[in-house]
Amino acid sequence: MNIKQYFKDAIKADASDLHLVGNELPMIRVEGELKELDEKKLNAKELELAIYEELANKDQKARFEEEKELDISYEQDGVRFRVNLHRQEDVVGLSARLIPAVIPSPEDLRFEPILNDVSKMLDGLVLVTGPTGCGKSTTLAAIIEEINKTRKAHIVTVEDPIEFLFEDKKCLIEQREVGTDTNSFANALKHVLRQDPNVILVGEMRDPETIATVLTAAETGHLVLSTLHTSSASEAVERIVDVFEGAKQIQILIQLSSVLRVVVAQQLVPSKDGGRVPAREILVNTTGVANLIKENNVNQIKSAIQTGSKDGMVSMENSIKQLLKDDLITEETAQKRTGRSKSV
Repeated sequence: MNIKQYFKDAIKADASDLHLVGNELPMIRVEGELKELDEKKLNAKELELAIYEELANKDQKARFEEEKELDISYEQDGVRFRVNLHRQEDVVGLSARLIPAVIPSPEDLRFEPILNDVSKMLDGLVLVTGPTGCGKSTTLAAIIEEINKTRKAHIVTVEDPIEFLFEDKKCLIEQREVGTDTNSFANALKHVLRQDPNVILVGEMRDPETIATVLTAAETGHLVLSTLHTSSASEAVERIVDVFEGAKQIQILIQLSSVLRVVVAQQLVPSKDGGRVPAREILVNTTGVANLIKENNVNQIKSAIQTGSKDGMVSMENSIKQLLKDDLITEETAQKRTGRSKSV
């Protein structure tokens, strides 16, 4: 099996994702829609052998066989992919996300004013949340690149795997990959503060140890950027708090209320030109929001966003409305996303 050809086909089609699953049709995702690459189903054994031969080295193969999951990076014809290997119904599956070669600018991504300010922040925690494939990594990469272009800083990223590759401009940038350069997010973060960073990018806050260390890093004068898989800003705060119990939860509430700067909940919406455009809910940690977090009144954060436009906050509904006003999406798309018509 020529597995490289599937990656080439994905590049040629300008796909965002490639899916190869044993005993299933090969698929790509283009502008949010799944499309078949071939009419013939993939032979599961041939696919597994091809993956081991072309993508995974000996250590990665051993890790995959032990853990049944593996995230790796892969390059084909100068294009980078973030690859996830997994098993389903006892056959191997591969999902690959194409990483754009050029990091989009804040203008390309239609950054709101408060998002443009993130690259100027010197400390605190900034979170980008949303489902898989909503552009979280791209948004964070644009922020990192803006810092890289505008001020001198030492940036350390911890990723699984490394996605966008940065070239030093004004900054010194170190990119560490989980499984290759460090054993885990938590392990890397234990030592990162000894590496004299100004900015830390944590690919994902997956466990209590990582979350606690991120909050400590943000508390001790570092700007920390990270992601969570939640659909709204208030859910992101809930997720962080609910990981802990008792006295530890009280401590986390106090820390989070102090260090949180901005939460961006992002989704990609079909645009009029056939592409996709980001819509963002933005929570800014004002004094009022900080008090809500400290008192664990997280259920009131949604209301704070709706009334906080003067502080740079944006509700998802208003973000969608703005896209409609700017003639970037159709009224039908706006209705589907908000449940309301243009006249509302």
